[in-house]
Amino acid sequence: MNFRHAYRAVAVSFADLISHVPVDRWHAPALGDWSLLDLVGHVVTEFRDVPEVLAARTGTVEIPSSEAYWAFARVTPPDVVAKAHAESGRGAREAGKSLGSDPAAVVNEVVGRATQALAAVKDDDIVTTAAGGMRVRDWLPTRTFELVVHGQDVAEAAGVEFAPGFEALAEAVSQATLVAVAVGDGPLLLRALTGRTALPDNYSIIG
Repeated sequence: MNFRHAYRAVAVSFADLISHVPVDRWHAPALGDWSLLDLVGHVVTEFRDVPEVLAARTGTVEIPSSEAYWAFARVTPPDVVAKAHAESGRGAREAGKSLGSDPAAVVNEVVGRATQALAAVKDDDIVTTAAGGMRVRDWLPTRTFELVVHGQDVAEAAGVEFAPGFEALAEAVSQATLVAVAVGDGPLLLRALTGRTALPDNYSIIG
């Protein structure tokens, strides 16, 4: 799989998804206490972060893989995680309000900027992320993962179809599996996927 192709494909698919959201669904419940508008606002902030992260170079790799990025949250102090979630919620709501009367146009714009920024970096460039220094080839799949997961969230809340593409979906599922292994849940996941047991209620690889 090509991590650049996967990201571009799901980014374009997400933009297409937003263009099909019914007007009367924007304030529908979507994820937790977020409305659909809040959720899309959250994804828009992530698209806007891509050029900034790719421009913030560092010389040290602190997070060596995509799965380590997500596993990092499992060892972060709970109060720090709670603060980050609260800030993310505020940012999502503010970004949602800023989408105006044509959210699809805003999403198209931020998708274009993110993919243009990606074209300007090399796979092994080391960038500064929220978790620490990472190679582009390790960090970008975490963005693909977010887009696939939140694309599904948006599609369910809006009642429309979402097709992230084979590469993006396969990359997201593979990454989720690697995260499960990284946090010690590999045996549990394997047994569940082979029909030996069931996952616990509300099980999540990212805490």
